[in-house]
Amino acid sequence: MRGEATVLHADLDAFYASVEQRDEPALRGRPVIVGGGVVVAASYEAKAQGVRTAMSVHRARALCPDAVIVPPRMEAYSAASRAVFEVFHDTTPYVEGISIDEAFLEVGGLRRLAGAPEQIAARLRARVRGEVGLPISIGVARTTFLAKVASAASKPDGLLVVEPEREEEFLHPLPVERLWGIGAVTAEKLHARGIYTVGQLAQIEVDIAKQWLGKAAGAQVHALARLRDPRPVETARRHGSIGSQRALGNRPHSGAELELIIIQIVDGLAKRLRDRGSSCATVVLRLRYGDFTKATRSRTLAAPTDHTAVLLTAAQGLLAAADRDIAARGITLIGVSLSHLSRAGTVQGELLLDWKDGARIDAKLDGAIDAVRDRFGSSAVTRAALIGRDPGLSAPRLPEQE
Repeated sequence: MRGEATVLHADLDAFYASVEQRDEPALRGRPVIVGGGVVVAASYEAKAQGVRTAMSVHRARALCPDAVIVPPRMEAYSAASRAVFEVFHDTTPYVEGISIDEAFLEVGGLRRLAGAPEQIAARLRARVRGEVGLPISIGVARTTFLAKVASAASKPDGLLVVEPEREEEFLHPLPVERLWGIGAVTAEKLHARGIYTVGQLAQIEVDIAKQWLGKAAGAQVHALARLRDPRPVETARRHGSIGSQRALGNRPHSGAELELIIIQIVDGLAKRLRDRGSSCATVVLRLRYGDFTKATRSRTLAAPTDHTAVLLTAAQGLLAAADRDIAARGITLIGVSLSHLSRAGTVQGELLLDWKDGARIDAKLDGAIDAVRDRFGSSAVTRAALIGRDPGLSAPRLPEQE
């Protein structure tokens, strides 16, 4: 682990909404909501009145009647992301993109050329503001985890340096939810045992944390609580999964409507998979219910593939298995991830999925359809169920993934 605070976590503030305020001066200082039926993003002025991402626009209007609602412009956000990442890469060769609006940067070897990490961070903020026109918050710390927590604490539009000698002073008073790997369910387990802060978790023995949370999860969060995070800034990391999701709002959704959304998502992901020359071994369905609890279901295939129909059948089976929970609790978000990616070639011949309905995929026909779409574009062959339907929003991706 590093001996000094040389890791930067740079995170654009209310990214989509900030781009809209940048491009339309009349929106500056006003509450802005980006979205249609569902809130995709909100400015800090709107957040101050209770507006949150994935909330229905109807509910957001009730909370913030003076908000200006604008439709998403994904091309504008992609262009802004590329411009910001150019500044990142011009600052240091050690950049790890996390999402389109945030990245880790390692600046430990630049002291003689560019000054102390805090000075580098200050110049980076000034450049992003001056050259791209967007506010950005930066946390500087000895580890990636602490840098990310510091950037969140510095928002909006701030800079916070956590020096090694005051790491405990900074981290331990924070709620345990700030640790990576602690969601609502894990937090409830800890709260039930009187653990509310990071410092309280750090005081118990690791074996107790493992007993409460499971061996792997307990060891991970306990190590973070005790300031052990050896994870480096990974500049050459190739993402081991790709995914897409759709915020649905709070209204009821029929099974047929969810089925069409799954088809749209998987169609796009399968094309991305083939574009990067990868195969997928595991399909993951992610759900957020009406009570905002989350669930994840996965299916590992008999062999890695990039065939759309095979991946779609797996995703549809996972959705069918969740029907009862969705009917009882409602649903506000649905997403699919393709994980355990490899460079292995596409599996040829006939693939068999052992679903109860005996679904059988002819991979040769499926491969021919995919080949036509890959060569002539996704619109060359369209599923009948999707004709005339809104394809939904395609979220921008990291510049190096485009």
